[in-house]
Order: sequence, then C-alpha cells, then structure tokens
Amino acid sequence: MSEVQKKKYSDKEKNSIFDNEFMPHIDSMYNFAFRLTFDEDDAKDLVQDTYLKAYRFINSFEQGTNAKAWLFRILKNSFINEYRKKSKQPAKVDYQEVETYYNSESVDYSITSDLRVDAVKDMLGDEISNALNSLAVDFRTVIILCDLEGFTYEEMAKILDIPIGTVRSRLHRARNLLKEKLHSYAKDMGYDTEEE
Repeated sequence: MSEVQKKKYSDKEKNSIFDNEFMPHIDSMYNFAFRLTFDEDDAKDLVQDTYLKAYRFINSFEQGTNAKAWLFRILKNSFINEYRKKSKQPAKVDYQEVETYYNSESVDYSITSDLRVDAVKDMLGDEISNALNSLAVDFRTVIILCDLEGFTYEEMAKILDIPIGTVRSRLHRARNLLKEKLHSYAKDMGYDTEEE
C-alpha cells in the first residue's frame, strides 16, 4: 500500500473531504445510477450505498485527486455486485396482485394506454433515451460516462477497470449501435442520414 492509502484522516478532514469533494457530484451520481437501474428508488439506493462506501473507505482516497472518477467506480462496482446478486435469485411474483388484476372488471385498458401515450408523445429526446436504454449495459455505460458525464478515456478506463483500448473500442461500437437505432428518427426529424 502507498503512504496515501495508509494515511488516516481526522474526523474533521473526513467531513471536509466528503462535503467538499464528494457531495458536489451527487447529481451526476444519481443520473448515472438511474441510467443503470431504470428505477428512481433503486438509483437512490445505489447512490446512498456509494456514498456510504465512500465515507467508510475514505482513507483509501487521495485528497486532491479525481473524486468524481473514484465515486463513479464505487457506484459501478456496487451496481455490478447487486446485479449479480439479483440475477442469481429467482423472479418474484406477487400472486395477490396478479389475481386482483385478472379478477377486476372495472379496468378500462384503452384509457390506460391512451394516458401513457399522451404523457410521452411530446417529450423531447424520448427516442434518444429509449435507444440509449436499449443498449447493453457495457455500451450504455461508456456512452453515459463519455458523452454525458465528460470523462476522459483514461478516467473511464480506471472507473470501468478495463484497458483504454477496450474503452475506445466499446465506445465506438456503442456509438455505432446508437446511430443505427436512431437512423429512422434522425431521418424523420429532417437530418441528412446519407453516408459521407
């Protein structure tokens, strides 16, 4: 271990690092977590877990370095660990809810679908969000980190714990997949979609 990792911060220093270097990134952390989980509550839990781990292991953080990249790596690893844990569990179904749904005679299915369509039909970027969310998590993650959060390739390599060449390759493939998914949308919006 390096000297920095062995350094013990005082409680005052820990609180200062947490407040001044970690907390300014909470919105970015939530946005990234939401893009990974697609659920507000799960995203909030993931961010909370990330900040809890960041405070718990604050002595391994080198003050003055890239706190955002350090936090994103914790969040990404927490998401992967939780995803693996959930993928090993069988799916759970609330049979009471299913029974209530099928036994209900007052459900008007056309109103439900119409409300959903009306709510999202004029949202700007909805097609882009759907295309991004349909990508595999590895591709979605590099697009979010690079194009939405502005991380460099080097920072992304550290966050994702992969070689920089893999970051570049994955980002190239992710952008091409996104381009394919958005081709007809771009054409409908009047953009020139002819290959140069």
